[in-house]
Amino acid sequence: MWTKTPQLCCYSYVNRIRSFLKNNISFSKKDSLVTLSILALTFFICFALKLIDHGDNYVSMIFVLAVFLVSRFTDGYLYGVVSSVLAVLGVNYAFTYPYFAFNFTLEGYPLTIISMLVVSIITCTLTSQVKWQEKMKLENEREKMRANLLRSVSHDLRTPLTSILGATSTVAENIDTMSAQDQLKLLKGAQEDTQWLIRMVENLLTVTRMDDNKGTLKIVKVEQPAEEVITVSVTKFRKLFPYPPVDIRIPADPVFVSMDPLLIEQVLLNLLENAAIHSRDATWISLDLEVRNGKAVFSVIDNGIGIKADQIAKRTIPGDSSSKEGKRGFGIGLTVCQTIIAAHEGKMSLRDREGGGTIASFTLDLGDENEQ
Repeated sequence: MWTKTPQLCCYSYVNRIRSFLKNNISFSKKDSLVTLSILALTFFICFALKLIDHGDNYVSMIFVLAVFLVSRFTDGYLYGVVSSVLAVLGVNYAFTYPYFAFNFTLEGYPLTIISMLVVSIITCTLTSQVKWQEKMKLENEREKMRANLLRSVSHDLRTPLTSILGATSTVAENIDTMSAQDQLKLLKGAQEDTQWLIRMVENLLTVTRMDDNKGTLKIVKVEQPAEEVITVSVTKFRKLFPYPPVDIRIPADPVFVSMDPLLIEQVLLNLLENAAIHSRDATWISLDLEVRNGKAVFSVIDNGIGIKADQIAKRTIPGDSSSKEGKRGFGIGLTVCQTIIAAHEGKMSLRDREGGGTIASFTLDLGDENEQ
């Protein structure tokens, strides 16, 4: 039977100590600034109150509150403990007789130090536990999102790949007996499935640009005329979907928007494809741009069947077996769209259109050139 040697046990304890020190007693410029700001503000408040009330009974309580705030808004134990020591020394030096001189012979002074340290350590411990629970909850949500994404991708990729394999195999095995028209029909279907797979891979590549630590997308914003991005997106869409027609409505004056042009093109193309694929009986699609409340508002509107309330809440529209392209789910497309717009600090919404259909909208910040 294998047992741990004393060396291994010692090594394990050392690693635990190192991990504890790294996670709970580490230097941070942000936390240092927070600590200094809270303590400086506390000194200012106490001096101001001193001018109004010459008593000093309230000083200790205010500094205990300051220690609590430092412990709450900083990570680990270091800053809470340091603020406790500084608070005790500050009260002793500035607010205890003889003023502006240290006096360590005061009655109950050790108890004051111990009390403030205990408050600090307890607060740090509770705060660390809460932050750890929040971190674990966020990590669980990310894992759940990754699992859902994997299931969606697996389902969405398997069907078109099977169709491509079936079409090409049929043509290859019956090339001498199958008519040219039937061959062309099968090959055209395989071509459409291949184009769809390419667009799916583009969406997946966008997901891979996500920052693993923060769950956000890394983008580089530039000021770009929104009309150019809309034109490129609609041109690409029309090559893939000649029907239904797309009506573009934009302001007469150029609208400059702060954005990553390639990613916004992808968002518009995803939303246009979504309207064409999942909006059954849609006879037209409209892509609108307007300036509202200092924001650029992009809207993709169709006159199809609309979407259900629960799908609006989830911001996903799964493939509908009764739709003309029901074999293809599109949840990942909307997920990518929402991620891109969130990275631009914009907002995205889905809602039913009065009279039938769907309105998918998102907002982006205007560029500085619009002010000229």
